[in-house]
Amino acid sequence: MVTRLCVLWTIFVVASLLIQTTLAHMALLYPMPRGGIRDKKQYNGKVHAFIGFDKKRTLPCNGYDRSGPITQLRAGQIIDVRFWGPALQEKFYDNLPPRPSNKRGKQINQARHGGGFCQFSLTYDGGKTFHLIGEYTESCPDFYYAWKVKIPDNVPSCNETGKCFFIWSWTAVNVPQFYMNCVDVKIQGKVGGKLPSKGIQIVNAPGYQKGVTAKGDGAGDMTGDGPNPDEVRANVKGTWS
Repeated sequence: MVTRLCVLWTIFVVASLLIQTTLAHMALLYPMPRGGIRDKKQYNGKVHAFIGFDKKRTLPCNGYDRSGPITQLRAGQIIDVRFWGPALQEKFYDNLPPRPSNKRGKQINQARHGGGFCQFSLTYDGGKTFHLIGEYTESCPDFYYAWKVKIPDNVPSCNETGKCFFIWSWTAVNVPQFYMNCVDVKIQGKVGGKLPSKGIQIVNAPGYQKGVTAKGDGAGDMTGDGPNPDEVRANVKGTWS
């Protein structure tokens, strides 16, 4: 009996590790998305799964259909976007973890898989259309850094629950996987304002081009070089406004 219990426990542990490994990728930490680690009503450990991982992981909000925590934003605001992964300790949720002085030294395994292509957008219609407001190439995501994104100066207000989202999307490196997180927001904008006209890249999802990967930074699951200074300037300037 004891032997059988030991075998069953071993199977359970191995299966749990396999599930965590399969799901181990990245998600938004701030602003807090639906199903994020601080969304106490919906967090189920799958916010960092890619679109299509299972039947529930669908666009635009990765299967989280109920409203999450509301983040208040305003036109012209610059946000320090941060990322989360299962290995990030809670003590670093409010402050960036210290970056290792030597990239080969001890650090947190992020499961960022060498970075990729991150885009940030707004949607005012529940995810039917997306309006690009920022992007980073190669080294994004990485939870050792904050990634600056500007809410354009001239966007209109948006206050309708379930319609107004700040969106992070990620095209991965090496494997054709696409990720998307939705942040429920209320935006204090400008009267007569206008949303940016450029859309975002959506790939590797039902109805979209398949087999697409992005260029990475070659750092694997370790920390990369962080935000490209030219891209930071472009995002803060509001290039896509």
